[in-house]
Amino acid sequence: MVNYYKYLPVSKEDESWGLTVLNAGCTHIEATNDYPFKDHPAHHNFNWNSWRVLQEYQVIYITNGQGIFESDSYKQTIIKAGTIIMLFPNERHRYKPDSHTGWDEYWVGIKGDIIDNLVTSGYLRPDNPCLYIGFNDSIFNIYNCIIEKTREERSGYQPLVSGAVLHLIGACHAALKQSTAENKEAENIINRSRLLFRSNISNPYSPEQAAQELNVGYSWFRKLFKNYTGLSPGQYYLQLKIEKAKDLLSNSNVPVKEISIALNFESSFYFSKIFKEKTGLRPTEYRKRNYDPATA
Repeated sequence: MVNYYKYLPVSKEDESWGLTVLNAGCTHIEATNDYPFKDHPAHHNFNWNSWRVLQEYQVIYITNGQGIFESDSYKQTIIKAGTIIMLFPNERHRYKPDSHTGWDEYWVGIKGDIIDNLVTSGYLRPDNPCLYIGFNDSIFNIYNCIIEKTREERSGYQPLVSGAVLHLIGACHAALKQSTAENKEAENIINRSRLLFRSNISNPYSPEQAAQELNVGYSWFRKLFKNYTGLSPGQYYLQLKIEKAKDLLSNSNVPVKEISIALNFESSFYFSKIFKEKTGLRPTEYRKRNYDPATA
């Protein structure tokens, strides 16, 4: 994970959509790090002893590690990975990662009549701000999409990301409903492994390491993963790398050799060989067919 956060300007036109994104980001907090980072704006920074009150909503997803949360309407509780934390305007709150584990967090700050109406209707409640949804690949992807669009800030991005936030909230609501009716233990392992693979797409990593982090045997994990996805963990991880390579070839002018290094292939020759096996084209051929300079 690359630490990133951005606070965004909002126009009257943006506000007229009924939902606007004020900030978004993701951070990896090591076990011994101070929390939060000190370079956030003063009105968003806080420490455990002073608490904090915001004038916005925030939707925070803890994908790794654990910590604690407390607010005026909710007693102090342990937050484990796979939990969504909802923050509400004018609601005093505080939270932090466990000093022994740290945590990974994704968040988006929002305001508008649409989310106000969800609170009025009882879909979102200050007395129930911590929602365990498990390790949900689609929700993880929505956060990444929001972060990518805010990073670019292309014309018209605000309605796009505000729509993604509404999708995010709906997906969280659906995940909660489904989790009450199904045995989620095996599915949580699969979804968490997917997040591990995505988070380590540029790192030296293996399915065996994923199984070790999940505290399960590799043979059992491989069988379970293939039953759920139709692919072995290794093939799934490789396919993620190929999809990322396709995106870089289509939307950037990064040299093929640098792409192979960024995705941790052993050589550019091996990358080209695998890429052709999976797509039918060499990387240079794929770029020639799909590259659009306007998106680079």
